[in-house]
Amino acid sequence: MCDTIVATAKATADGTVILAKNSDREANEAQLWKYIARRSYAGDTQLQCTYISIPQVKETHEMFLSKPFWMWGGEMGANAKGLAIGNEAVFTKEPYEKTGLLGMDLIRLALERCSSAYDALMLTTELIEWYGQGGNGGMAHKLYYHNSFIFADTKEAYLLETANKHWTAMKVDGVRSISNGLTIEEDFDSSSKGIQDYARQKGYLKKGQTFNFRKCFSDTLYTRFSRCSDRQTRTTACALRDNTSLTPKKMFAILRDHGNSDTPLPPDKTSMGTVCMHASFGPLRTSQSVAAFVAHLRADTPVFWATGSSATCTSVFMPFYLTGKEIDYFPAEETGTYSPASYWWMHEKIHRQAIFKWDFFQKYIVPDRKGLEEEFAVKEQEIYKQKNTPLQKYFDFSRSCVEKVLGIHGKWEKELKEAPYSKIKTTFKLFWNAQTKKAQLKGNGVTP
Repeated sequence: MCDTIVATAKATADGTVILAKNSDREANEAQLWKYIARRSYAGDTQLQCTYISIPQVKETHEMFLSKPFWMWGGEMGANAKGLAIGNEAVFTKEPYEKTGLLGMDLIRLALERCSSAYDALMLTTELIEWYGQGGNGGMAHKLYYHNSFIFADTKEAYLLETANKHWTAMKVDGVRSISNGLTIEEDFDSSSKGIQDYARQKGYLKKGQTFNFRKCFSDTLYTRFSRCSDRQTRTTACALRDNTSLTPKKMFAILRDHGNSDTPLPPDKTSMGTVCMHASFGPLRTSQSVAAFVAHLRADTPVFWATGSSATCTSVFMPFYLTGKEIDYFPAEETGTYSPASYWWMHEKIHRQAIFKWDFFQKYIVPDRKGLEEEFAVKEQEIYKQKNTPLQKYFDFSRSCVEKVLGIHGKWEKELKEAPYSKIKTTFKLFWNAQTKKAQLKGNGVTP
């Protein structure tokens, strides 16, 4: 389960486009913030995606990808052309194929091959119609679904929603938020060929009815239990509250939202309807916010803010830039259990103490996090406003931010280890104790 929000120029403080996303997946499903360099390939090369292979193109773009460790594609990312993409699992009446391109594969393919949001929309619909979307999208638990996407660049944004090989799309004007359900109704700009005839043939569209993509194709049961409507309503309300003045910092706050309270709900009292999601026992609460991303798509020098870690409410957004230089300063190792060589797992030692010691975390750790992010934002604007800033300066600034975050984790870990426990629900505690044991974090700085 996930949430993606985009704001075009009319809704942002500086007239840029901003895209934001929380990626919600299984609790131990490490999601790595990966730098992927521009590459060239021979004309007859085949590209192996997660489940199927397709012909490779001759050139691919430099990009960042937030990538579940076990799959080829990614949940969200951006390329050097200023294109950023986020996707959502959606549940429809159409069959789920056992193999094909995952929604995450489609994100990576579009980032590798496209220079604009419109081009990404066109390529994705072409790939869906040609190869189909399919395959298991879950790590430990099988999960099959279709996808919706928001494609954004420095000028505009588009929304695409799909049901197997059928789709509708529209241009975004202002604010748009999507979650795990279809939202496009009668107001689409384009669609797959013959979609209305197909809907009539399947009995989705009755005689005399006006075609409505959501009503025709949505699977009501799965859509309802994903609680996507609650989250989409909340993200939309938060974004519209600051309409015409949205900034990356305000997007951070939306992605961290724990509900409609002045005081953030403790993690054990959140739910599947909460934007910043915390997993617990039960078949309807298996998802956890495992990574977050905000793309500030300035026409010159876009900045990509990413946590590279789980639990948006406990994580630090750090600035990254695509400068043509290999990013070598962000610890990453592809593994499904604890590894000290992975920043995602390094932060889990903080996250899994914080959820047990929430009162202490809010009082003593959150001010540190806020201070770091404010420092990064102020310095980022200072560098950006300088004339003819060399790309090396952006690279060095980003490196320094990561180093500060890495450095402060040791302080937080020590403080949390000595902090008192908060009162939390027993079921929540038992769930996370089991996850910590499974991830081999017990004995590595986290004690259930």
